[in-house]
Amino acid sequence: MALKRINKEFLDLVRDPPAQCSAGPIADNMFQWQGTIMGPNDSPYQGGIFFLFIQFPTDYPFKPPKISFTTRIYHPNINRNGSICLDILRSEWSPALTISKVLLSICSALCDPNPDDPLVPEIAKIYKKDRKKYEQIAREWTKKYAM
Repeated sequence: MALKRINKEFLDLVRDPPAQCSAGPIADNMFQWQGTIMGPNDSPYQGGIFFLFIQFPTDYPFKPPKISFTTRIYHPNINRNGSICLDILRSEWSPALTISKVLLSICSALCDPNPDDPLVPEIAKIYKKDRKKYEQIAREWTKKYAM
């Protein structure tokens, strides 16, 4: 059942890719994908290309996929291992969500971080206290790791 759903989502992604995002299987393994997010315009990540590793569980869509950034990124909700703090990947997961919607949510989090539920408290503190400094560091990391 999981494989059938993953195949359907892949076909939907190919037919109608979400803005600034893409994803697909690594080699022939439909349970492991690579995702790509283009840094959103008007964000400190603009111009960057960020890669993600997506692992679908065998009981997908009843359990969320495990998604992590493989490209380093400076963000209060993403740690140095690439783990992402996003409610829809944990407690707010729903089988109605698709990988396409999840990628769009991650993309949206790049424009609109949630410093009140940080994975990296130090970055959240800078984001809240000195937005200019946060954006400058995020731009530097984008240039260094994502371009």
